[in-house]
Amino acid sequence: MNARGTTTNAGAHSVRLRGTSGPWRRLRAGLRGWGGVGAMAVVCALALGFALLLPLSQQHGGLGEAATGGQGVAHGSQVRAEDCENPQDQSLSPSGGSGGTPTVDAIKSRKDRRLIVGVDTNSYRWGYLDPNNPAGELEGFDIDLVHRIAEDILGDRDAVQFKAIPTSRRIEAIQKGEVDMVVRTMTINCDRIGQVAFSAPYFVTGQQVLAPKTSAITGFNKTLADKKVCSAQGSTAYDNLEAGRKNRDLPASTDIRTTVPNQLDCLVKLQLGEVDAVVTDGALAASQAAQDPTVELKGSLFTDEYYGVAMKLGSDDLVRQVNRTLENYIKDGGWEASYEKWLHPTMDQGDKKSASATAPEADYK
Repeated sequence: MNARGTTTNAGAHSVRLRGTSGPWRRLRAGLRGWGGVGAMAVVCALALGFALLLPLSQQHGGLGEAATGGQGVAHGSQVRAEDCENPQDQSLSPSGGSGGTPTVDAIKSRKDRRLIVGVDTNSYRWGYLDPNNPAGELEGFDIDLVHRIAEDILGDRDAVQFKAIPTSRRIEAIQKGEVDMVVRTMTINCDRIGQVAFSAPYFVTGQQVLAPKTSAITGFNKTLADKKVCSAQGSTAYDNLEAGRKNRDLPASTDIRTTVPNQLDCLVKLQLGEVDAVVTDGALAASQAAQDPTVELKGSLFTDEYYGVAMKLGSDDLVRQVNRTLENYIKDGGWEASYEKWLHPTMDQGDKKSASATAPEADYK
C-alpha cells in the first residue's frame, strides 16, 4: 500500500528547544494520567494484516549499493560510537560536503521514481492505518515528515513506497539496503550511530511506564519488583530496563524477559494480562493511553529520547538533504501544524503544552 503514492541517556544535552533560552531538560511531569490502549491496538494489528504494504520479510533483494550510498563504514560520515558524546548533536550540517549527491541521484534515477521508507503502521497518531479513513492511507506525525522529505527530493509528496518494518528490524533494513531511510520514532543513541547515519533530531520525548490504572506500580522504581515488564526488541526501552537492574534503579526481581518485535505487541500483552507493565517512549504511550480507560502512564519520564531519521552509513548527501528538509519544515510551520493535528490531542493538557510541543534545535557536529 502507499499513502497516495503508491538508549543510553545522552548525558549533558546541548540540543536546545526552539524559542527557549536554556538546554533541553527532561520531561519529568508532562505525560501523566491518560487512559490506555483500547480496541485501536487490535484494529491496527488487523489493518496491518490486510494492508498492501510490502513487508520486508517478503522482499527479494535490496535496493543495491547505488541507491543507498554504498556500504558505508563506521569511520565515515558520522562520529564513531566509541567516541560518542551527545549523539543527537552528531549529524551533518545541511550545507557543506563535496557537492556530489550520489545517493539522492540514485533515488531520482529509479525507473519507479519513489522514495522507499521504512515506517510503523500501527502506532496511533505516528504511523497508522485509520480504519475510519476510506482511502486506506497511512497517517500520522512520522508519515507527514516522510511526505515532506519526498516532496523536497522528488518534487512529489506522494512519491513514496512505504514498507512496514518491526522495531527489531529497523537497523537491519537500512544496512541491507531494503529502504532508503527509516522514519519510525527511532531514538538517536551512541550504539546506533555506529550502525546507521542519523539526521538531526526532529522530536524529543522520554521513556515512561504504562500499566493498568488499578496497578500499584507508580513508575520506573521499586514498585516493579516481581513484575513482568514488556519492551520491544532492539528498543531503547529494553536497554534502559537492563541498565536499571544493573544500577539498581530497578529491583533485581523485575522480570524483563518479555520482548516483542513491535511495541504494540507489548500493549496487547498488557491488555491480556500477560505482563504487568510496558516501558516505551512517553510520546507513543500517550497516544495509545488516550484510547483505553483501563490503563495509564505511571510516574515521570526517566530518560531523554531524541528521534531522528535513520539512513545508511556513507549516504552523506542524503543526510544533508534530510537535514535541510527538517530545517525548512520547522521554519515554515509544517512541523508545528503536524504536531497540532496529530500529537496535541494526546500530549498536551488543555492549554498546557508538553515540552515536546517545541521542535528541537539542531546542533551539528
